[in-house]
Amino acid sequence: MNVALWIVAGLLAAVFLLSGVMKLAQPKEKLLASGMGSLESFSPNAIKGIGALEVLGAVGLILPALLDIAPILVPLAAVGLALLMVGAIITHVRRHESQAIVVTTLLLLLAAFVAWGRFGPESFSS
Repeated sequence: MNVALWIVAGLLAAVFLLSGVMKLAQPKEKLLASGMGSLESFSPNAIKGIGALEVLGAVGLILPALLDIAPILVPLAAVGLALLMVGAIITHVRRHESQAIVVTTLLLLLAAFVAWGRFGPESFSS
């Protein structure tokens, strides 16, 4: 179970790090042109904020446990990313983007799995 949690956390960290860095580094117009149309209704500052949250969540999934510094941050980061995905699902539902809803729901479930595992049976404090 511990290995599965590490693998899922690593995959989530990679996805959110890439997505977050893209939102931080590229202007809104370029993001919209690259297929992120769901960001259309957000201001450039909100997009940068979402990107920052994704990067922080990605870092929080791995570094605290890897460095053994405040490992409680791992499940908290997973909860934060799950909540971010709830917001993304709501946005995709409003825009009728069914494929994006499926992908975002999968990310939500994976983040919830990490949160459950790290708060519960495979917590770093036990």
